[in-house]
Amino acid sequence: MKILLVEDDPLLSRQIAQALRDENFAVDTAMNGEDGQHLGENEAYDAAVLDLGLPKVPGPTVLRAWRRAGRQLPVLILTARGGWSDKVDGFKAGADDYLTKPFRIEELIMRLRALVRRSAGHAAPRIVCGRVAFDAQTGVFEHDGLPIKLTALEWRVLECLMLHKNAVVERLALAEKVYEGDAGTDSNSLEVIVGRLRRKIGRDAIETVRGRGYRLVCVGAA
Repeated sequence: MKILLVEDDPLLSRQIAQALRDENFAVDTAMNGEDGQHLGENEAYDAAVLDLGLPKVPGPTVLRAWRRAGRQLPVLILTARGGWSDKVDGFKAGADDYLTKPFRIEELIMRLRALVRRSAGHAAPRIVCGRVAFDAQTGVFEHDGLPIKLTALEWRVLECLMLHKNAVVERLALAEKVYEGDAGTDSNSLEVIVGRLRRKIGRDAIETVRGRGYRLVCVGAA
């Protein structure tokens, strides 16, 4: 899962980004609305965390620009203002959820996970594909009922495949969801990660679709 964080408070930005990375998220950050708007319009993200009170370009203006550009990523807005009118402005601009500062980062993480899960078409937090189960609320994967130990990159790849189970995930799209910054990473690295995942969940569980990408195949019983 790759998140765009647009927050101008340096300390809060570092705290949120580190907490997200500790939970296996990939995170790109922007410190002002201009940079955030550019990233949101030109890079692929699963969701965005957007502060409303940004320098250069205000948060609502950034969000309206994303929506005009056809960017449908879920957006969680942050506001230091508790007034209902400010939240209404955010929703009218195209927000999906909001948090009022101060907030608990644990709540932000859970709200983000719910937004991404629902945007991928999963109503329930527990997603099952064959012998693999994923609790999208806690971020825990299981194989045959036992927790799977995964590196951060393995977790991101498997999460993306799980959210789109039985569908082909294009190689570039997968790379964009896994790596921070530029997704033009060594093309062999994804194959290495997929190979490690196959050893953990079964060789037949991840299919290579030649010339396109990968598909998580729901084989066996969970």
